[in-house]
Amino acid sequence: MTPWRDKVFIVAEAGVNHNGNTDMALRLVDAAAAAGCDAVKFQTFRAHALVSRHAQTAAYQKANGGGESQLEMLKKLELPYDRHQRLKDHAADRGILFFSTAFDMESIDMLRELDIPLWKIPSGEITNYPYLVRVAQMGKPVLLSTGMSTRAEVAEAVDVLTGHGTDRDRLCILHCNTEYPTPMQDVNIRAMAKLGEDFGTAFGYSDHTPGDTIAVAATALGARVVEKHFTLDRTLPGPDHRASLEPGELKAMVNAVRNIEQALGDETKRPSPSEEKNKIIARKSLVAAKPIRAGERFTQENVTAKRPAMGLSPMRWTDVLGRMASRDFAEEELIEL
Repeated sequence: MTPWRDKVFIVAEAGVNHNGNTDMALRLVDAAAAAGCDAVKFQTFRAHALVSRHAQTAAYQKANGGGESQLEMLKKLELPYDRHQRLKDHAADRGILFFSTAFDMESIDMLRELDIPLWKIPSGEITNYPYLVRVAQMGKPVLLSTGMSTRAEVAEAVDVLTGHGTDRDRLCILHCNTEYPTPMQDVNIRAMAKLGEDFGTAFGYSDHTPGDTIAVAATALGARVVEKHFTLDRTLPGPDHRASLEPGELKAMVNAVRNIEQALGDETKRPSPSEEKNKIIARKSLVAAKPIRAGERFTQENVTAKRPAMGLSPMRWTDVLGRMASRDFAEEELIEL
């Protein structure tokens, strides 16, 4: 069973915002649980297996972390393998799911041993065939992020996953933009639902925009999964803190998503239980506009519509006009036929 089946699955993306510090990672778990998120997700990698010594940092990483290479930056952000079980146990104690994104094959194997409940494929691995095959073979629900991707690349990745063990009903495709923060004009949120329609899967949104507006909008458009980066403090050093929500903001986002989720309802237009009682107050009945004598005809001059709705509906207007009054009616008395 997929965790997004019965409600919007809200993932608090801790990522590397622990800065390599286990105590900070534990506090991130606490913050995600306190905010009401369904899961907290980290990133698992060995820097030397992920990048070469020649790899440069992205522009946003340079702006947020200095002029070091990717390898130097990532070495500082590694989460040691032996800390993962502690984080998983801590998350269980806090009533929140723990999982992590693997960025190399060794890390996939480690997370498999940890028996994480689902897998997240990051945008950068969507064209990594052996990686996709390995994840598909795990037999768990899969989140597929699609930042930087064309539709054709998404199709290829979906084919690899479904061809090697991932059932389509256990796959959720996440629309995403890999810029931190994502400019609003680059969000293209309409593409999200189209991905689900095109590939017959659940769909969601991995959000890198400032604030929570787009995460909430994605919920209104039918997202089954919403993922959002968060941090304990946006002023901390590191590549992702500035594009992340702080704990209070994360809680506000969760509340907004849950409110939208409830408000969506279904496609049937009907009075809600809360408003049913207001019908009699807000609607009108046909009443005498002035005294009417028995035998007098009902006309536009002597009949009108006024609150409350305790008598004949004004939709009976044409049925009433022209008929003879069966008795006397006082002004504002309910019309009877």
